[in-house]
Amino acid sequence: MDEGSAYGLWTLVIINSLVFILFAFSFTRPRSTRDWRSLGAFSAFIVALFAEMYGFPLTIYLLSGWLGNRYPEVNLYAHETGHLWHTLLGMKSHAHTDPLHIFSELLVFVGFMLLASSWTVLYRAQRTQTLATTGPYARMRHPQYAAFIVIMLGFLLQWPTIPTLLMFPILVAMYARLALKEEEQIRADFGEAYDRYAAATPAFFPRWKGQGREQIDGRLDS
Repeated sequence: MDEGSAYGLWTLVIINSLVFILFAFSFTRPRSTRDWRSLGAFSAFIVALFAEMYGFPLTIYLLSGWLGNRYPEVNLYAHETGHLWHTLLGMKSHAHTDPLHIFSELLVFVGFMLLASSWTVLYRAQRTQTLATTGPYARMRHPQYAAFIVIMLGFLLQWPTIPTLLMFPILVAMYARLALKEEEQIRADFGEAYDRYAAATPAFFPRWKGQGREQIDGRLDS
């Protein structure tokens, strides 16, 4: 690996991993074992991502034979080549300015904003011992888990690696299981009120039309 390859930068691996993990931590404030598992899974994904982005390009190394034959003109260990979708789709612009990269950054940004706004609502609901039904919770029942999935999807579009591609469906399934367990606990606490909320609100895919926040509150109070 040559000096200009932009890999072997383990300090950047640590700094970037900590920034994103601490950012997620600040908006989730894990308390239960379930919360820590959710954050821990996301953290593992982030570390695996940045370990290849700045540390050692395992995916490029494993695919080097195929990539070298298919794209002989490409410097495999140039940092830009790590944006594999950019290379595979034959995009000619700089990797950081192609539409896919811009879209991936938008997904990451939206994911973190969803995580932040969800935590604000959830924290208020926990303090008042009420159901979280406002903000993102008026559109979906598990916006925090959805936020983690959106962020990971954004990173996969930006810098796909074999480990993170394998981890992604496993983590999505894990978040779905955690959501089911969370619902069992909430249903035990709120009973029929939660059943009415769940009947009106999708789990992960937001409902943009139809029932609004006031209608949900009316049902809960009935």
